[in-house]
Amino acid sequence: MSPKESEQLTNRPGSPAETGQGGFPFGAWIRENGFVLGLFCVVLLAFANPNPGARHGWLHPDLVENAGVALILFLQGLSMPLEKIRKGAGNWQLHAIIQSFTFVIFPIVGLGLGTVLRSIWPDEPQAIRDGFLYLCVLPSTVSTSVVLTSVAGGNTAAAILSAAFSNIVGVILTPLLVSLLMHATGRTGTGSFGPLLLEITMLTLLPFAGGAGLRPFVRDWVDANKKWVNRISNGVILFFVYSAFCDSVKEKVWHEYGILLTVQVLICVATLFGVMSFLIYLAARLARLDRDDGIACYFCSVKKTLAMGVPLAMLIFGSRADLSLILLPIMFYHPFQLFVNGLLANRWAKQRS
Repeated sequence: MSPKESEQLTNRPGSPAETGQGGFPFGAWIRENGFVLGLFCVVLLAFANPNPGARHGWLHPDLVENAGVALILFLQGLSMPLEKIRKGAGNWQLHAIIQSFTFVIFPIVGLGLGTVLRSIWPDEPQAIRDGFLYLCVLPSTVSTSVVLTSVAGGNTAAAILSAAFSNIVGVILTPLLVSLLMHATGRTGTGSFGPLLLEITMLTLLPFAGGAGLRPFVRDWVDANKKWVNRISNGVILFFVYSAFCDSVKEKVWHEYGILLTVQVLICVATLFGVMSFLIYLAARLARLDRDDGIACYFCSVKKTLAMGVPLAMLIFGSRADLSLILLPIMFYHPFQLFVNGLLANRWAKQRS
């Protein structure tokens, strides 16, 4: 990432130089948070008018889902900066810590959280437990992990490698861990794993590999139009979320739990984020990582991807009527991590200057 790009990232909306006035840059704020606002809007739309997006509705989500999943993963591969990965390949200790947190420690903490929740929240819906378990086995984000590491002055090359690697292996590891951990805790809901893994490979890994293979030929065009590539992916994700909530509204899933469930999930998300942040900080100190590596370690380890999480959930959990409850933890974790990590990135950037 060039110094110019880093300067643009740290030039936060709201400065007099950007707005020309001292007022709040409402338009810039909308653009910066458009996807999160879109999540809330499609949820409200699902409650107001669930028929079009429900199963067998006129939007035909059952026909769109497989193509949408393949499209998202193709665009992920197309946008993956694989040519930059070699720069951060030598720091094996850092990468080992990040991948261990992503696919080992996070799931262990998730299992512990589930045990605690069962004792203090005995009537917790199984779908919420599945959702937290699913959240904990997701790979890291790529773009925002790299951006935040760059803004904070961390090891950007290492962040690119670790985040990209977790996404590549996560296509297989995430459904595998879901299946193993659900069976270990006596849960069901993922079906027969062999056919599921084959379907996931066909609908995710092949499009992802196709996009990555095509990238060398269209890299300049993709990088120049990355905003539109992201908008297409985000649009498909918003459709998936709308469809999932339409099904739950039609099946009257939310009538049983109400607003209290939402508050409880948000508290659990904040608790999980706080616990993981502390453990990552402790691991970085014990490993004696320097400042730059410590920043990359934190952002790549604590973040979870919604972009890959939603399409994988559509495949793993199929047509469950309570899919919206499964997605609830990652939908809350996504904006929460963006808000807190954005504050931390700017704070660490100021400390460096």
